[in-house]
Amino acid sequence: QTEAASVIGYIMMGMSVVPLLSPAIGGWIDGASGWRATLWMLAVMGALMMVLIWADLGETLRTRGKGFREQLRDYPHLLGSRIFWGYTLAAMFSSGAFFAYLGGAPKIGTAIYHMSEQSLGIALGAPAAGYFVGNYLSGRFSRQIGTDPMIRIGAIAILVGMTISATIIASGFDNAFVFFGFMTFVGLGNGLLLPSAVAGMISVDPRLAGTASGLGGALQIAGGAALSVIAGKLLNGSASSLPLVLIMISTAACSLVVTLLLKRRT
Repeated sequence: QTEAASVIGYIMMGMSVVPLLSPAIGGWIDGASGWRATLWMLAVMGALMMVLIWADLGETLRTRGKGFREQLRDYPHLLGSRIFWGYTLAAMFSSGAFFAYLGGAPKIGTAIYHMSEQSLGIALGAPAAGYFVGNYLSGRFSRQIGTDPMIRIGAIAILVGMTISATIIASGFDNAFVFFGFMTFVGLGNGLLLPSAVAGMISVDPRLAGTASGLGGALQIAGGAALSVIAGKLLNGSASSLPLVLIMISTAACSLVVTLLLKRRT
């Protein structure tokens, strides 16, 4: 399990480079050519990706895998596992802080801090910088520390960072540097937590590793999407970034509680 967490951490570290750069590129395109240009850019990149996948991505599975119906029949086994739910909920609440950020940060940057498209694009990449560092630390130390302790450390990192941010904002220093600067803790915490949580999901039953990864990922995204909508609703008419930070504190606290309740099988 720790070996898998280490490998996943290094893989995610490479994947974090694009989220670090793309908001800045999108902000520049928006400022230079308007928001419709970003959609055209996405269409072009999607088409290029499709060509690359079609031409270069071969099947790595040498034996016949399970069909979709067979995978559905495995869902009750996973959904009935306390261990699976523990790792999945830890990941869902942790990444929920990031999804809440995605749902509320653009509105905060434009409506409260009055940032330009280019400046907002650069600032939005703050969590990705922390995510890169967190993934590196996961790859480097998961074997020594263990998966469950890494999950707890990640949840604590988000909770501490957001608590400090909320304290500063509540004291009257609500500005873009404080808000976006402390968002690196959200990325750091997720970078520490998610590789170990994913490794935990797929270790529940090694025979169902692929099914567990897909189902856990779907639940994680669904929960994050819901939090993103909630964040957008709560920020309507708000003159402060504090409501969003409090949402993120709540999700990080839930993730930490789940990890504390989670006990690995012996």
